[in-house]
Amino acid sequence: MFTNHKPLLSVLIIFFITSCSVSRQVIVPVSENPKREFRGAWIQTAFQGEYKEMTPAEMRNSFIKKLDFLQLCGINAIIFQVRPEADAFYKSDIEPWSRFLTGEQGVAPAGNFDPMAFLIEECHKRNMEFHAWLNPYRASTAGNTHFAESHIYHRRPDLFVKYNKQILFDPGIPDNRQFICRVVRDIVSRYDVDAIHMDDYFYPYPTSGESFPDEASFQKYGKSKGYTEARKTDWRRENVNMLIRELKRTILLTKPWVRFGISPFGIYRNKKNTPDGSGSNTNGLQNYDDLYADILRWEKEGWIDYTIPQIYWEIGHPAADYTTLIHWWNENTEGGHLYIGQDVARTMKAGQLTQKMRLARALPNVQGNCFWPANEVLWNNGRVADSLRRHYHCSPALIPAYTNLHDRSPKDVKKLKAEWTEQGYVLHWQAEQNLTNPELASYFVIYCFKNKEAKNLNNPDKIVAMTRDPFFLLPYEDGKEKYVYVVTAVDRFHNESQKGKTKKVKL
Repeated sequence: MFTNHKPLLSVLIIFFITSCSVSRQVIVPVSENPKREFRGAWIQTAFQGEYKEMTPAEMRNSFIKKLDFLQLCGINAIIFQVRPEADAFYKSDIEPWSRFLTGEQGVAPAGNFDPMAFLIEECHKRNMEFHAWLNPYRASTAGNTHFAESHIYHRRPDLFVKYNKQILFDPGIPDNRQFICRVVRDIVSRYDVDAIHMDDYFYPYPTSGESFPDEASFQKYGKSKGYTEARKTDWRRENVNMLIRELKRTILLTKPWVRFGISPFGIYRNKKNTPDGSGSNTNGLQNYDDLYADILRWEKEGWIDYTIPQIYWEIGHPAADYTTLIHWWNENTEGGHLYIGQDVARTMKAGQLTQKMRLARALPNVQGNCFWPANEVLWNNGRVADSLRRHYHCSPALIPAYTNLHDRSPKDVKKLKAEWTEQGYVLHWQAEQNLTNPELASYFVIYCFKNKEAKNLNNPDKIVAMTRDPFFLLPYEDGKEKYVYVVTAVDRFHNESQKGKTKKVKL
């Protein structure tokens, strides 16, 4: 049986793509719209007051409206903050419900509504990825959070330190790594997430005149491994290294197709601080020296699958020039995928969206962008949504394949047919699918060509839909025009079947 809303969604997708193709042919050449590109958006929950004022029904409606709009803007991946303060925007037996969800930590939403489960289902309906965004070490953003009785802070206050009015897990304590891995294992095992995501908050941003209070853990765990006071910074980096390595191992042992991504601060190291001059020609906070996050090592070792550096500055910024930084990351990426974190408000205020998009697409190792925050796109700040929808994301895009995890194509679909149903003229096919087997078909790409037109599957303009359903409602008119449809299968790693199956129809 075909449910009513899915054919309707297919029609809407066709209408959207058809309506924008006119402007695409005039304004943006095909070469500027790659077939594969990561197009993400971050949805923040920390410090957001909107959710705690909503009923579950209102929240569902809000999420649906956001996802529908972002989908029309070409976004193909949602990065949603599910753990802002060692708490949860999902059902957890390990950590309490978030205060940013209900207004009071530990208080469940009405009916035990599970936002993450709902969002995963809705994202996948739209063939958008869902990346679960966790803040690993933060327990209280301002040090005044009223912890629920079930919060680990009450059971193990020895695991935490206070710094700059925040309460944080001490990265130097091994039990904290085990706890964070337990949280990630729980999410990955119970939810159909596409990735685990962490941003730039590892060791906290340094505060002038205040040292990070980890002397006790350094004495117990650092010096016992031979670290001296002069090498305390190396010990801190190794603490974060061990967390990242153990998290990757946890994910691989649980669901090997789930990816692990990091969105670091935009500067790895300033050139003046590197003896070999390998840093960027910038002057600002550094991942390696200030946050103790050795991103390039994580990439090189294969501990992370993608990196989204937050290059939030403008082109021409005196301390951290966007052009300088995107070239540096492009030249120094050590493996995995590289996407660029874009600050929407600053970009649109400076009128630099065109330059930034073209520059990102011109560099060989950059495979997409992620927009901060999603709200700025939803508000259409500076008409950014219009620009993405009409120009830069007018053609659909598959997410770049993670061939480092799996590099074989899935089998093509079988028994492709076009038949009349109660819902209309439907294209349908067969394919083996199983949520526990990532090598099988996860979704399908549908291409449409005019009769006798060369079938070029590398042209994203010919994609009319991407769907997880084994059927597609055709836009039937008067049955006089001949078209050729091609359907391919794509696995969880985004490998596409080689040839696809072809069906000629009259519409």
